[in-house]
Amino acid sequence: MASTSAAAGTEPDLIARREGAAGIIRLNRPKAINAVTLEMFRDIDKALDTFEADPAVAVIVMEGAGDRGLCAGGDIRALYDSSKVQGDLGKILWREEYILNARIARFPKPYVAFMDGIVMGGGVGLSAHGRHRVVTEKTKLAMPEVGLGFFPDVGGTWLLSHAPGDIGSYFGLTGQTMNGPDAIHARFADAVVPSAKLAVLREELTKVQPGTPSDEIKRLIDGFATGETAGPVAAMQATIDRWFGHDRMEDIIAALQRDGSEPALSTLKTLNEKSPRGMVVTLKLLRLARASSSLEQCLAREYRAALEVFASDDFREGVRAAVIDKDRNPRWSPSRIEDVTPAMLAPYFANIGADELVFDQ
Repeated sequence: MASTSAAAGTEPDLIARREGAAGIIRLNRPKAINAVTLEMFRDIDKALDTFEADPAVAVIVMEGAGDRGLCAGGDIRALYDSSKVQGDLGKILWREEYILNARIARFPKPYVAFMDGIVMGGGVGLSAHGRHRVVTEKTKLAMPEVGLGFFPDVGGTWLLSHAPGDIGSYFGLTGQTMNGPDAIHARFADAVVPSAKLAVLREELTKVQPGTPSDEIKRLIDGFATGETAGPVAAMQATIDRWFGHDRMEDIIAALQRDGSEPALSTLKTLNEKSPRGMVVTLKLLRLARASSSLEQCLAREYRAALEVFASDDFREGVRAAVIDKDRNPRWSPSRIEDVTPAMLAPYFANIGADELVFDQ
């Protein structure tokens, strides 16, 4: 069965095996909160090949090792190192990752993701496109990429643009964390199951008969669920819509300044810490995603923008401040939203010719 190569005596970074009727895919880097490498993405794809072809596999279960979370995202440090030397890891990794995200979304067998604990960035791409997305009372789901001079990728622009009102704009631009019920409200998840019940649910999924339709898998999961569908951020929906229901960052900032309340000023402070260019790119991607007809369209657009980000000083500076030096003091270029010009934005949305992301239908 597919598994990322491991040194003798150690477990592989990706474990894929059949348990009863379930094809289990376990991200297995618990010390790194299961951050995903290029090899792991490749092994997930191979595992899906195997499970799709195996008539004994009724359902896929995506899970993370350890008790900290499903996945903290992609291997940012490796991308940073490659970007510094004008390498091609971003071009290769994101191409394969985004194609995998689209595959998960259209996978023919029921795909169940256990989104327990931390679920961020690339971890969202491996879970939130699945058919059955289970969160818990421990879930901390976020798309914090704007804080790295980046934008919510892995199909994040598609997901965020389909959240109710402008709550997706809020989560995408602030990088704020959703709890389990808010993830359901934002349409990133389907059911809250207490983490103490996950083991029993997992055991039941291994007993599902091959050919069981998705509706029956949903009923099985719902039997363990609390029924919660909205958390603390959902309670602010009307206010968030008023703040973020604009197509220019300057207008969002102005709406928060006009409001002047403690929550508005706190949100303003959060935005002031993010990459101005990252925010402007993100907002445009979200608005374009709203008018898009498919996840694949959004992923192709994200890939164009990601290649431009990979070559940018803002990405390296964001990762330096957050991950390398950890001084939390990025020096963005430009440093103000009003200095982000159309000429700066254009390359993020330009056709990339032979490198365009194409999906097998």
